Amino acid sequence: MKIYTKTGDKGTTSLFGGTRVPKDDIRIESYGTVDELNSYIGLIRDQDINSHYKETLIEIQDRLFTVGAILATPEDKAVLKNGKARLQNLGIIEADIELLEKEIDAMEMELPQMTHFVLPGGHPTVSHCHIARCICRRAERLTVHLSHNETVPEIVISYLNRLSDYLFVLARKLTLDLNAEEVKWIPRK
Repeated sequence: MKIYTKTGDKGTTSLFGGTRVPKDDIRIESYGTVDELNSYIGLIRDQDINSHYKETLIEIQDRLFTVGAILATPEDKAVLKNGKARLQNLGIIEADIELLEKEIDAMEMELPQMTHFVLPGGHPTVSHCHIARCICRRAERLTVHLSHNETVPEIVISYLNRLSDYLFVLARKLTLDLNAEEVKWIPRK
């Protein structure tokens, strides 16, 4: 199979099931942003961080491929002619969200209580987490936008929401682990 097919040369692409849409379709924007997020999480995973975080990030990357597959599949193509679900054995489940919550809770137990917003930065690895968090929020916004016109499982939106929380707390935890400074945002008076 060649990597280039030339089928997208006129600005369209195929969804799962074969439907062709413009490359700027909201569905493409949604799963494309999830792909961007997944790549950025790979960059975080490539940093010199605790192996537990790396294992969790691999699990998250796997789930993001699932999210991308869900977003790339129009509802009318989600079921095959024989009645079987196209994305059978895929899917985001409550346990995926619970994993993120468990990880957030464990990290927060070691962090000082937050009394102010914090400025992103302090260390390159921490900055990568904040960028991934922002990309995750964009993916969430685009997915919500898609859900206004297409069926999107609510759990996908919940997962992206919780993932952005996880990335924020991971940034704070890495700030602590890397002995970086957490700069509080204090508004002018």
